[in-house]
Amino acid sequence: MSTDPILIADAPEATPLTVVFEAEFSAWLAAQDDATQAQLTAQRFEGKRYTQALCFDAAGKVVRAIVGARAQEDIWTLGNAALSLPPQVYTLDAELPAGTRLRLALGFALGAYQYLRYRPRAARAPARLLVQNDDARIELERIAAAAHGARDLVNTPTEDLGPDQMQQYVAELASRHQADFRAIVGEQLLVENFPAIHAVGRASHRAPRLIELLWGDPNAPRIAIVGKGVCFDTGGLDLKSAEGMAAMKKDMGGAAVAIQLAQLIMQARLPVCLQLLIGAVENAVGPDAYRPGEVIATRAGLSIEIGNTDAEGRVVLCDALTYASESKPELILDFATLTGAARIALGPDLPALFANRDELSLDLIAAGREVGDPLWAMPLWEDYYSLIDSKIADMNNSGSSRMGGAITAALYLKRFVPDSIPWAHLDTYCWSEGKPGRPAGGDCQGLRAAFAYLQQRYG
Repeated sequence: MSTDPILIADAPEATPLTVVFEAEFSAWLAAQDDATQAQLTAQRFEGKRYTQALCFDAAGKVVRAIVGARAQEDIWTLGNAALSLPPQVYTLDAELPAGTRLRLALGFALGAYQYLRYRPRAARAPARLLVQNDDARIELERIAAAAHGARDLVNTPTEDLGPDQMQQYVAELASRHQADFRAIVGEQLLVENFPAIHAVGRASHRAPRLIELLWGDPNAPRIAIVGKGVCFDTGGLDLKSAEGMAAMKKDMGGAAVAIQLAQLIMQARLPVCLQLLIGAVENAVGPDAYRPGEVIATRAGLSIEIGNTDAEGRVVLCDALTYASESKPELILDFATLTGAARIALGPDLPALFANRDELSLDLIAAGREVGDPLWAMPLWEDYYSLIDSKIADMNNSGSSRMGGAITAALYLKRFVPDSIPWAHLDTYCWSEGKPGRPAGGDCQGLRAAFAYLQQRYG
């Protein structure tokens, strides 16, 4: 992640950046001067979304940039701009509505992301965008930095981001914000009654752990943010294929979102008592790996038959959700790269949202729509509980059918949250094959939607 500001407050000379909407392009082009028309025609610019063109003066200096767009609400209109336009300062046309300008500015900043840890010489000098409203710019910079931070976490290979490094990352975050911090590591998980987290991570040479951060006024409304931190997922003894395992450094994407959401909450000083919980493990293969057919204990006292060791995320989360519930928060949000079934149902761009309150689901979706971070509601269809029945334990961690896999995973989690506590679960992909504003690699889905919701609720 670059530490240089992408959004700047002032510049002696800023190049105009014009956004042209596809449906209006022909009329817009006809209204331009002859030189502009000739230059755009020579570049075959037709105003298509995400395409760009430049206008030059007689000396060859760029005097204007033009970007095609589909609609004003598309946050990714300038997603390619920061790394493809010449590296100078730009300013959006003043006639755009203020809200649109800020939305486009955020997309511009999100698209400036580069992961350079292992090849710093590949860095590209980004373009920069003028945002003169100080409060808005600071807010956008924080949100972009949080998204970039989550992408960094997801992109970092497990050798450099195992459970121990994740613990250190959260400890440093706690220190910066004067938050309380602790980690329950290895065999201490059994002593303090987190047996499910221990079972999943016990085979790794890196000890499993529950990471906890507490911040805010204890008398303020309490909220819990829970993240799945499976730093690498081999599938365990139900081993994934090589293809299925290739990107499994990203299986801690839910933790990355949860950590960065906690950071945004603390930076904004929302009037809440925040508890961040990360179950950090590596689902490894080894002599002590948990096995298919085992029955393991959970903090909630429910016994779990292991139908599939590759359904490990929900086993880690259930202890963390039980612990979060014990403090009776008024809201629990959990984030997890939980099921491939959610991706089959909704594709890579739409996190599946499950909630035990319709109004919570609707409010999260509305907040996501406002900030261009979509979520899609899925049902907690209780008839499907029968699919995770067990003949020898209270539940099975794996559905008896491949159908409805995202739903049965969410139903499993629901058993560990009392109905009295509003709870939402985001089954998110946290990966991109490469799109405007979302370069190939780690992505950060659900973060902006959740933060916007919390701002509206508590801000």
